[in-house]
Amino acid sequence: MSQVYDYIEMKIPAKPEFIGVIRLTLSGIGSRMGFAYEEIEDLKIATSEACTNAVQHAYKDSEKGEVKVSFGLYPDRLEVMVSDSGKSCNFEEVRQGLGPYENGQKVELMREGGLGLYLIETLMDDVKIHQHDGVTVFMTKFLEGEQVEMDAKTVST
Repeated sequence: MSQVYDYIEMKIPAKPEFIGVIRLTLSGIGSRMGFAYEEIEDLKIATSEACTNAVQHAYKDSEKGEVKVSFGLYPDRLEVMVSDSGKSCNFEEVRQGLGPYENGQKVELMREGGLGLYLIETLMDDVKIHQHDGVTVFMTKFLEGEQVEMDAKTVST
């Protein structure tokens, strides 16, 4: 049984000046969902890091690439997917096919974005990375208290 969620998808040119558009959108989404100001800031920083990495490293200078940012809005969490493949990538397929990010995983997965990866991992509740025809970063931020409830259910079952 799949959980019902709202879905928003944006594509921006792989240029730094468009990352602000994603940040503004994220502010609106986070506010509408009920995230606290600090959590919205964390979401914006983590997503900006993933977008910046894609903009800086995904495409050669001669290529006109794009960065796809998808948002899955659930009752208890926000899932953000940043993909730099330029190819169309299905949110649900990627979501189902990702394994957990391992804390010792090679930083090359995020190309040269080692510090960015550390920031993303620190600011988000869950991070998964997929590398195939580009890099996809899948990040989850739970609404306050929801992660604790989910962990308690996992422990109690």
